[in-house]
Amino acid sequence: MALGLGVGALVGGGGGDDEAKTSPVSATASAGQQDGDGAKGGEESAKPSPSADPVKDQAVGLDKLLADSNNSRDAVVRSVGNIGSCKDLGKAAADLRDAARQRNDLVKRLGQLPVDKLPQQDQLKTALTRAWHASATADNHYAAWADQTAKHGGCPGGHARSTNQRNAGDRASGQATSAKEQASGLWNAIASKYELTKRDKSQL
Repeated sequence: MALGLGVGALVGGGGGDDEAKTSPVSATASAGQQDGDGAKGGEESAKPSPSADPVKDQAVGLDKLLADSNNSRDAVVRSVGNIGSCKDLGKAAADLRDAARQRNDLVKRLGQLPVDKLPQQDQLKTALTRAWHASATADNHYAAWADQTAKHGGCPGGHARSTNQRNAGDRASGQATSAKEQASGLWNAIASKYELTKRDKSQL
């Protein structure tokens, strides 16, 4: 149907040339009217849509990213628990390193996301970056703890020894929690305004 209309327009154009030769006054008036309509249309299209809100658009984009930020939480909690009980150590280490890669990917995606119009965007972006970097660091330390635990003597009485890697993981996890708490407060103020999903620190 669209092709037919296009061909019809071309055929109609040829007829217009013949009419211009026999009716110069009407052709000129018609052209003038078209030019006027075109100018009006250009002016109208140049006006921004009254419903467009660039701040909300950026908030929606960040909301989608944050929706992915909690994907690995269950796996991390389960893996750390299994290490402590000396269970599935190989899988725990692999899952934790995978979680660390996901956190680092979130940081990369955040860096590519436009958030410059959001309120307190510098503080929010910094807090999220710190949180995810610290979480990735913790995940990698816990994975190394799993490796240590798997060695001979790492599980006296069926419980993992507390090692330097476990302690480093705990410190990084604490730093992540602090940064997530700050990011949560900043994000929830935006979410409330634009009716988006609020998230506490455990969901970032």
